[in-house]
Amino acid sequence: MLRKIRIAVAVLVLTCITLLFLDFTGTLHPYLGWLAKIQFLPALLAVNVVVVGILLLITLLFGRIYCSVICPLGIMQDVFAWFGKKTKRNRYHYSRAHSALRYVILGLFVVALIAGIHLPVVLLAPYSAYGRIVTHLLAPVYGWVNNLLALWAEHANSYLFYETDVWLKGVSTLIVAIATLLIVGAWAWKSGRGYCNSICPVGTILGFVARYSLFKPVIDTEKCNNCKLCTRNCKAACINAEAHQIDYSRCVVCMDCLGKCHQGAISYRPVGWSAGKKATIHSSAPTDESRRKFIGTGALLTVGGMVHAQQKKVDGGLATIEKKEIIKRNTPIVPAGAGSLRHFTQHCTACQLCVAECPNGVLRPSSDLSRLMQPEMSYERGYCRPECNRCSEVCPAGAIRPISVEEKSSTQIGHAVWVKENCVVLTDGVKCGNCARHCPTGAIQMVASVAGDDKSPQIPVVDTEKCIGCGACENLCPARPFSAIYVEGHLMHKTV
Repeated sequence: MLRKIRIAVAVLVLTCITLLFLDFTGTLHPYLGWLAKIQFLPALLAVNVVVVGILLLITLLFGRIYCSVICPLGIMQDVFAWFGKKTKRNRYHYSRAHSALRYVILGLFVVALIAGIHLPVVLLAPYSAYGRIVTHLLAPVYGWVNNLLALWAEHANSYLFYETDVWLKGVSTLIVAIATLLIVGAWAWKSGRGYCNSICPVGTILGFVARYSLFKPVIDTEKCNNCKLCTRNCKAACINAEAHQIDYSRCVVCMDCLGKCHQGAISYRPVGWSAGKKATIHSSAPTDESRRKFIGTGALLTVGGMVHAQQKKVDGGLATIEKKEIIKRNTPIVPAGAGSLRHFTQHCTACQLCVAECPNGVLRPSSDLSRLMQPEMSYERGYCRPECNRCSEVCPAGAIRPISVEEKSSTQIGHAVWVKENCVVLTDGVKCGNCARHCPTGAIQMVASVAGDDKSPQIPVVDTEKCIGCGACENLCPARPFSAIYVEGHLMHKTV
């Protein structure tokens, strides 16, 4: 019964978190957004003491329930392990804990977290790894299916579905997502929860607490006939049937052993309580001294390219659509609410939830190795509308703090820069004024290109004190392949 309840809750949580990343309309976040904020690492980075405390308390009471019913990457591994069972039953075996590997990786993770080195953190964060898989592998398929339904609805004169853009948001992040899915999926298919108990830093941290949990699976040595069915069905490889021992630091409380034991020799109960005959309770495996040692290592990934957006040649015109190149900025642009580039870099786990939720296509993963996979703003497909604050609402790690629409409208995340050589007013001899016409803060004015000659072509002048860096000018500039006006980011945001 306990196993069935655990599976039902896990399936529900995994489905809801997946839909949270797939929902491009933003309608589900008010109902499901809390599932992102109860993930251990994002809550830790957001200094959400209440959530972290509750998760630790749950672990202290019931063991690593978090890894079985809350962590989406852990639940995903159970799905792969379930399919693995279809090919070979009773295939697991007991193995000693890879203590050196576990604690070296945890040490690397902690050092990187303290030092502000983001790459090991974003690669090892389990919730973020799952978010990247959904955003870059499942979301395009979801979008294509939606667009097919939108096409059908159009022919049926229905407004039930509407078409949405499906585009590749980042090559390097896509490669990492594919690699994560293949490695973790294949590992789970073959060995169950090996990744959770050898690599995942969250699993290692919770394993410390789970050793002292109140409720544990307990082996009754008088009932046990040493058939080893529990061991051969333990995907955490933590049950040593011969010695009647369970390594509680690795046990994810999946309850599979309870269902497989035909003798009823394993029960999940408080450690001091016994039913019927007295049970012999064994503690976790002895502590290995190697877990006290921490060794730092590095990781490098190939920098991938970004795809290009398509827009019209001139505003409202019918010219051939040409690609607009991505601007090379000296300082990347991060959303209002981040406060500064440094704060954003130190707290963001690259889960891609803000990328998935951005309604204007402004956020996409960075391909810069120093900020690999962390979102940055670019205006080839749209601009950051002052009335939109969705990214600050969905961020679970505190990288983008909650910000009101009024605060967003007055926060300067960058400033516009005019590039004379690219402006169609001077290169093509046409009237334009797109940038000034669409600037929401009135920071751009059109003035005569020749002082004192009112009949000379009108060119833009930027008031950097009024500009908030929303990117409307850059996005709507008709110049190709590079905009004649672009936004340069600010290291520190300020109020205008």
